[in-house]
Amino acid sequence: MLNKMAMKQIAKSAREHGIEDFKWVDPKQVVTGHWVRAKCMYGCPRYGLKACCPPEAPTVTECRDLFKEFRKGIFFHLPKKFEDPQMRFPWSREVNKKVLSFERGVFLQGFHKAFVFTPAPCNICSECKPNKGDCRHPSSARPTLEAYCVDVFTTARKFNYPIEVLKNYGEETNRYGLLLVE
Repeated sequence: MLNKMAMKQIAKSAREHGIEDFKWVDPKQVVTGHWVRAKCMYGCPRYGLKACCPPEAPTVTECRDLFKEFRKGIFFHLPKKFEDPQMRFPWSREVNKKVLSFERGVFLQGFHKAFVFTPAPCNICSECKPNKGDCRHPSSARPTLEAYCVDVFTTARKFNYPIEVLKNYGEETNRYGLLLVE
């Protein structure tokens, strides 16, 4: 059961993993949309190339249903400005490792349903296998919110977080992730 003491423990763990800006949310408030999947299919250069992304991800309805199974989640915000746009790749890898470690820690605290959506596409391997069956690290591979049809812009704004379309790599990026916990 997720009582106030457990929530404080999990919040402390989030901070220990470098997640400072977060809010407890009801996952049923996460906004999903078919248009998000369409943007993956017809706008993402990684479509079909990542084991954690569409078309390997569940259907829009299945994605929505997952959020209905949880009563609590930590929606977290990771802002970052890059001097060199190429630095976003190693930064993403390190951030994803931290949030995976956070998820594992929460799991080991006794919350067996803990599941994290990473703030950046999976890049554990330098070369990703395009399907889940060939993934070299299936226990560590996690999808982004976008891979699960989450309208991150509307969801972030709903939880009073900043988010804008970036016009160039010199602007600060606002990345978001979510740990579902029960």
